[in-house]
Amino acid sequence: MDPITYSIIRHRLFRVVEEAVITLKHVSGTAITNEGHDLMVSLYRADGSLLMGGVGFLHHLTSAAEACKAVIRRFEGQIEEGDVFMLNDPYTAALHTSDVYMLAPIHHAGKLIAWSACFVHVSDIGAMNPGGFAPDATDIYSEGFSSPGLKLISKGELRQDVWDTVLNMVRSPEMVALDLRSLIACNNVAGQRMLALVDKYGAEAVDHVGRSLIEQSEQLLRQRLRELPDGQWQSRQYIDVKGETAKVLLTMTKRDDTLTFDFTGSSPQSRYSVNCTKWAALGGLFAPLFPLLCYDITWNQGAVAPIKMIAPEGSIVNCTRPAPVSVATVGAIQSVNNAACSAIGKMLAASEKYKEEATAVWHANHFAVFMFGYTREGRLAIDTLTETFAGAGGAKTYGDGVDIGGEMPNPISRMANVETVEAAFPIRYLFRRRMRDSGGAGRYRGGLGGEIAIVPHGSPDGGINFVLSGKGSKFPMSDGLAGGSSGAANDYVLFRGSDDEAVPLRMETDAATLSGKAEPISWGVFPLGSNDAFYLRWNGGGGVGDPLLRPFSDVEADVITQTVSEEAATALYGAVFLNGQLDEAASQALRAQLKAKRLNAGAQA
Repeated sequence: MDPITYSIIRHRLFRVVEEAVITLKHVSGTAITNEGHDLMVSLYRADGSLLMGGVGFLHHLTSAAEACKAVIRRFEGQIEEGDVFMLNDPYTAALHTSDVYMLAPIHHAGKLIAWSACFVHVSDIGAMNPGGFAPDATDIYSEGFSSPGLKLISKGELRQDVWDTVLNMVRSPEMVALDLRSLIACNNVAGQRMLALVDKYGAEAVDHVGRSLIEQSEQLLRQRLRELPDGQWQSRQYIDVKGETAKVLLTMTKRDDTLTFDFTGSSPQSRYSVNCTKWAALGGLFAPLFPLLCYDITWNQGAVAPIKMIAPEGSIVNCTRPAPVSVATVGAIQSVNNAACSAIGKMLAASEKYKEEATAVWHANHFAVFMFGYTREGRLAIDTLTETFAGAGGAKTYGDGVDIGGEMPNPISRMANVETVEAAFPIRYLFRRRMRDSGGAGRYRGGLGGEIAIVPHGSPDGGINFVLSGKGSKFPMSDGLAGGSSGAANDYVLFRGSDDEAVPLRMETDAATLSGKAEPISWGVFPLGSNDAFYLRWNGGGGVGDPLLRPFSDVEADVITQTVSEEAATALYGAVFLNGQLDEAASQALRAQLKAKRLNAGAQA
């Protein structure tokens, strides 16, 4: 094939995915999809292997490949033109029941040539708690409707009985129907654009480009791995749920042109729903690997080939049925993300050629807050706070992390506007801002996370309820690199107001001024009454390098912009401020004392 035609077909494949993503967002009516971008769209070959990975949450690229293969096995001889399949069983391929995969075979001249696959987190799945996250579930049977694969559309005709059955299981059938229709529309567009490409250039030419891209991706990743130093790197993450601590331990080994992620030593599966299945863990480690090692390589099956995962069965990263997994995406899966990001960062930092690609861990502790209650119009609404998608950038080996800088596993993540949430749900924001001192200290500082406080507003019954699946405030998770500190931990506090109806409208604009009885929370279902306020903060990114090597001018700029407090500047960076001004002589003396203290502590150890 001539290189121009090859390049055109390659770019057209990218465009197929991009146009399908746009369609998905435009049809969906939920903030978590069209604002937070909790979605994924990709193309797969006829055998289900990854052909062209798309944007969104990258955990799903490999999991959706397994979903395609599961449907191929389950429906052998029954996959026909115009069919659409739905799958959301975590023990088959999905991450948790709320992530519904829609899979569509693409036929040309009567032959199966490809698949399109997409997912969204549906508004509700019939779990014990609205929204799908079920922190108190004891098994998967409490976590909602779950299918290892069903045919939703047969030869282009919707199976009304199946459709009605699914919607009969959920609390908000209108919104779930819109979620499902957005997935169907997405696959329709992907299929149409794929067939247009095949009609113009021929099925053989398109397949040739696909095979060549996969071969090229494998060659390029193996070449990059050979350029990196051989060795082993370890990282670990801790999950705190109701006072019980679970550990995710990773040993990453790089040998020649292969990379092995070994989770041996991780905790046994938990009785809480933070567990994940092996397919979810595999997707979890690829989520940072794709952007860190394959940023200039097409994300397809070729980039998967050099990677091996070891995840002991029965562990928190490879649980066995019927262990609960509804909180997996913000639980064990994200811990796998973080551990992989940390280990890859250490490997890159050890390479002279690739050290500038290294990064500390980004936004490492998602919070999942699903609100449910009645709107001003009397309609039951289920919605989620999307601030967690705003994230925080980890520091690089040459610069600071970006404040509210997104997250590594989702290159297009973002949060909804305050007005969007307030228009759809009966709440009011007291404030939403960057969280000072949340970025990890270092020669290069981690990006800041944020903080918010909300109160009910306009609810017919005076309040709302929310489901919180946090992992406590005990362990920071945004690991630093090369001497850098971790970002600050998440925190969740419920401020209980008086039941006296004469209490004035809350107008506080700062966490320090929130009134009422403070109740630390992190796990479960909570009412938010008319006089209550809910405060949460999310973690910053990890820092890189020794904080005592950060130039005083940078520390001073951080203090001026209220990125770092004077107290933290002194304690972490050895920078002394008098009357709001940096005292460089006192700062030099303090840094000398802090370094001497380190040496003394090391000698005693």
